[in-house]
Amino acid sequence: MKFLTVDVAVIGAGTAGLAAYRAARARGARAVIIESGPYGTTCARVGCMPSKLLIAAAEASHAIDAAPGFGVHVDGAKRVDGREVMDRVRRERDRFVGFVVDGVEKIPAADRIEGRARFVDRHTLDVGGHTRVTARAVVIATGSRPAVPAMLAAAGDRLVVNDDVFSWETLPRSVAVFGPGVIGLELGQALARLGVRVVVLGRGGRVGPLTDPVVRGAFLEAISDGLYVDPDARVKRVARITEGVEVEYTRLDGTVRVESFDWLLAATGRRPNVDGLGLEALGLELDANGVPAFDPATLRVGDTNLFIAGDAANFIPLLHEAADEGRIAGDNAARLPDTAPGHRRMPLAIVFTDPQVAIVGGGFDGLAPGTFEAGEVSFADQGRSRVMLRNRGHLRVYADRATGRFLGAEMAGPAAEHIGHLLAWAAANRMTVASMLEMPFYHPVVEEGLRTALRDLDAKLRSPQAIAA
Repeated sequence: MKFLTVDVAVIGAGTAGLAAYRAARARGARAVIIESGPYGTTCARVGCMPSKLLIAAAEASHAIDAAPGFGVHVDGAKRVDGREVMDRVRRERDRFVGFVVDGVEKIPAADRIEGRARFVDRHTLDVGGHTRVTARAVVIATGSRPAVPAMLAAAGDRLVVNDDVFSWETLPRSVAVFGPGVIGLELGQALARLGVRVVVLGRGGRVGPLTDPVVRGAFLEAISDGLYVDPDARVKRVARITEGVEVEYTRLDGTVRVESFDWLLAATGRRPNVDGLGLEALGLELDANGVPAFDPATLRVGDTNLFIAGDAANFIPLLHEAADEGRIAGDNAARLPDTAPGHRRMPLAIVFTDPQVAIVGGGFDGLAPGTFEAGEVSFADQGRSRVMLRNRGHLRVYADRATGRFLGAEMAGPAAEHIGHLLAWAAANRMTVASMLEMPFYHPVVEEGLRTALRDLDAKLRSPQAIAA
């Protein structure tokens, strides 16, 4: 048994963990980072990067399908080589992972401990039975894993999660996707555009991260063009059969269908990797997922020496948020007990479907009724969008009724990943709608649709009803 005494021990070498380690070191703390699995972040290995590689292939395929709308015709049948598609996905994925691994390996070997960590007490960690680490503060940055509902277990060895998709050597013929969230919709649409027969089935009616009913409705209509999506499906049975997996469900038109698929893809959310750490023995308040109560501003667990960051915290499970949280947690762990709220950036979420989705600020659900006005625009007749045959979707922008300050937006439409950034910057700088309209808008660009929505919002803010309120 090896014994170490440090200032800060970080459990997990993903995005949040690496940021925490570096922040602690920057404070002058003696820090170690503990990892039980392969190096390489969730984003690089099985998340945002390989999914975008698959989406890029799907976009190339879809461009051929859409070409006749411009009078451009491809003679002969389109051929999608599934092995070539997945070979590029895996090859480029491995390249991105390599960059992350190279960065981890630059950390001094003495600061890297391999093995599964478990709390002995709040200051002591047992790592794999071979190392005992005593730390003044501990940062939990253990990430998350896919959560699979019990009913899907009937699919047996034909049940996969998104982690598995990127190990496929070729494209399957058919996939049933359970979960119309970000992962399910991105992968489902990409696979469908690459020639895979896909259905996306959900429960509860949610579509991606959207909460504004107007935007959600427009998005569902748009993405359902070429992809069967039922956000509140009535699934009667899932069964493993010789040919793959069989699903019995009621279609949107009321008919009952029994369909077989090669695979059942569970995209039903993620679960924090906090089980197995021994947190239950530390006398902490834990939620239903086993996550301890913490202060989102400092990431500190109560008044203890523990901090939690990234997907393990299950707060805002996005890479840039994980990096920020890791930095805040690591910095505060190093300066314990003198903790301080860390800087959090304006919330921004993007979904890389077609049309794309962007949410800025707290979204529609985060607004207090009666305190805001909403402006909007449909992209159906937006000039540049129509030119590109991408005229689908809707944008809603929100502002404080009393001050005119821009609060956020929900959008499904073309170039949402870029417009979302512009709006996040505007919100972060506490701009008013009037000042946003003073910014330049070129012609013809998709951003003119944003201007239309802002003008609509400005008019509502100036209305007698809004002023009186």
